[in-house]
Amino acid sequence: MDMLLLGVFFGCTLIALCIIVQLVVVLRKGSKCKPGTKGSVCVLVVAGSGGHTTEILRLVGSLSQSYRPRHYVIADTDKMSEDKIHTFESAQSDRTNRPQYTLHRIPRSREVRQSWSSSVVSTLYALFYSVPLVFRLRPDVVLCNGPGTCVPLCAAGLLLGILGLKRVVLVYVESICRVETLSLSGKILYHLADYFFVQWSSLKNKYPKAIYMGRIV
Repeated sequence: MDMLLLGVFFGCTLIALCIIVQLVVVLRKGSKCKPGTKGSVCVLVVAGSGGHTTEILRLVGSLSQSYRPRHYVIADTDKMSEDKIHTFESAQSDRTNRPQYTLHRIPRSREVRQSWSSSVVSTLYALFYSVPLVFRLRPDVVLCNGPGTCVPLCAAGLLLGILGLKRVVLVYVESICRVETLSLSGKILYHLADYFFVQWSSLKNKYPKAIYMGRIV
């Protein structure tokens, strides 16, 4: 009986998420926004363990000084990204003398090889922390490249716009290691991101909405 109730719960949760995704897609059709035309751009950067953080920092390093302040968000179980971010920003401050960044942690939404059923619960738990954080920071742009942590943060950014509080632009860059298929985060955000970049032409062929510009990072 407990297993049946658990299955019903997960089924209802997935249905609700699908409805929300469809609603967001409809609401966002035709919307236009050009951040940065009126000054600096506040960026929320989602970092992830392993190569995700290295790639996203290379991408941030290519941005102009208009993209600040930068608010980095990492998973609470990520032990390596914090040092990389501090090292990167220290180098940036040497050039600008104006270090403008913050670092925040939220629960990880999905571990490697975590089951789908448990991922739903952990993602909702991460969303519980993501919404107040995003509502407080109110970024102009959310920049991410694949870690599961980015899904609840992007959802919180969408909610900010749906409520009419602020329009948040979602920019997703699929990791360079994704050659033939999108990551799970990519498959979700492909339908929601304002700008969805891939780094291999094979992915552009499969996902026509994606923007292919060769290797970005």
